[in-house]
Amino acid sequence: MTDEKIPVTVLTGYLGAGKTTLLNRILSEPHGKKYAVIVNEFGEIGIDNELIVGAEEEVFEMNNGCICCTVRGDLVRILDGLMRRKGKFDAIIVETTGLADPAPVAQTFFIDENVGRRTRLDAVVTVADAKWLNDRLKDAPEAKNQIAFADVILINKTDLVSPDELSEVEARIRGINPYAKVHKTQRAKIALDEVLGRNAFDLDRILDLEPEFLEGDGHDPDHDHEHDHGHHHDHDHDHTHAHHHGGLKHYHDEEMQSISLKSDKPLDPDKFFPWVQDLVQKEGPNILRSKGILAFKDDDQRFVFQGVHMILDGDHQRPWNKNERRESRIVFIGRNLPGKKIAEGFESCVA
Repeated sequence: MTDEKIPVTVLTGYLGAGKTTLLNRILSEPHGKKYAVIVNEFGEIGIDNELIVGAEEEVFEMNNGCICCTVRGDLVRILDGLMRRKGKFDAIIVETTGLADPAPVAQTFFIDENVGRRTRLDAVVTVADAKWLNDRLKDAPEAKNQIAFADVILINKTDLVSPDELSEVEARIRGINPYAKVHKTQRAKIALDEVLGRNAFDLDRILDLEPEFLEGDGHDPDHDHEHDHGHHHDHDHDHTHAHHHGGLKHYHDEEMQSISLKSDKPLDPDKFFPWVQDLVQKEGPNILRSKGILAFKDDDQRFVFQGVHMILDGDHQRPWNKNERRESRIVFIGRNLPGKKIAEGFESCVA
């Protein structure tokens, strides 16, 4: 994977969850980076006019050197315009509307050849409202998609809920997407490098959490545990069950699953690519997100891929380190996926 490509962060979250607050921080903090922020509708974002240096049609320059523009038109056209501007961007951030499914935006970075040559999807970041998320998961499929798609999730407005309610929200999120990095925030206050430059292609950081996450108590190993003590969770809901990876009790979302596969035997690329292409063609609408790190036979480089629905993108990333276990790991997150069939198909790709 070449580093010349500009990383793109897709920012999503239900109406009122706190995306604007996060964007305003990126656009006003003196971080010394040059970000291009693409917002859906400039008016509805409420960016403070004093931050804007010169407004020319749909592109605004900010006092801290960032650039902000609206996608009233077409995302590809805007991106093309940004790429032609003088001076390189450190990153591009695209905000989706609160009601939107982030998929089409994320797919743009795979499909459009021009865009794909110069940018790469870095991460999907979802801002969730601690107080209202549980209600939204019941009545708004988009809210659930936004959680399932995410690489990083901010549970925002934590000051508005009790510790019990917060644990409940986190358990729900984990039931939909066990692989995202979860942060708890107030007023979307977070170090920007936790949100930007995540390199979501690099599953390592996520999957390294997996063993502890699935066997532990459902909290990130790097969190302090003081908030777990003294709260007894009454998990008598009918769709709570012990997860098959160990004793961890957590919510099991009836329609969403995450399937995690791994093999320490090298894969045959001539078997793997046709298999995965066929799988995403057939199951594409149900597969929200797929990611993997692959060890192919006679190949000294790690191959990484990620996908959104039926569109996949992959590349050699870097050589395997000497002390590194050469194993292939894949994650699929989606609705009603045929887990057994997928696992068998993956097994058949071993060289």
